[in-house]
Amino acid sequence: MSNTPMQPIDFSALLASSVHDLKNSLHALRELICQLESFFPEQKPDELKQLNFEANRMNNNLMQLLTLYKIGLSQCTPTIDENYAVDILEDIVDQHSTLLSLGNVELITECDSDLMCYCDSAMISNALCTIVNNAHRYCQSKVLISASQEQDYVVFSIEDDGAGYPESLMSSDGQQQLPQVDLGTGNTGLGLFFTRTIARLHANAGKQGFIETDNNSRLGGARFRLYLP
Repeated sequence: MSNTPMQPIDFSALLASSVHDLKNSLHALRELICQLESFFPEQKPDELKQLNFEANRMNNNLMQLLTLYKIGLSQCTPTIDENYAVDILEDIVDQHSTLLSLGNVELITECDSDLMCYCDSAMISNALCTIVNNAHRYCQSKVLISASQEQDYVVFSIEDDGAGYPESLMSSDGQQQLPQVDLGTGNTGLGLFFTRTIARLHANAGKQGFIETDNNSRLGGARFRLYLP
């Protein structure tokens, strides 16, 4: 019998490899969903719309894990460019309007058409979509997404009319904390952790992006804010 000691397992690399395998399987599943949709050229069943959305949501979650892994290895940097904030909001609306309408949730947007921001629009859109997913899950009937200029920052806000954030998920100092699983609600906090990480990759004129979470929504529930310098 060999007495050779076992080599330590690199769980981060193992996780990344597993995520890649899951993405391959999920890609095949999404292809099958597209084939099913072709059988309904006029009106697609609500269940099929829900299935398509959930598959896309899982794909986004896996992309977030891979992005965090690459950031940890310093292999991921944002492509900063000048963008219209309203274009980012419209992209979010395009991804969520169908599902929100299925749940009779009203999606409200507020943004000046000429508001500009410097960011990696794909990263920011992906991060904000995660927060909108959570808002849809916990709201009663309304979600408000907006963008505005506040001093040296462009601020993206997502507000809802739900019960609000639990104390464990509220933060006003922009500190980066590892996500904690709430066994009562099933909330992992991964979306907030990912968005905070993406925000901190954005820096300009000596300032760094950050997020804030509180229960001061104009709709009476949770309010999330992403600050981009």
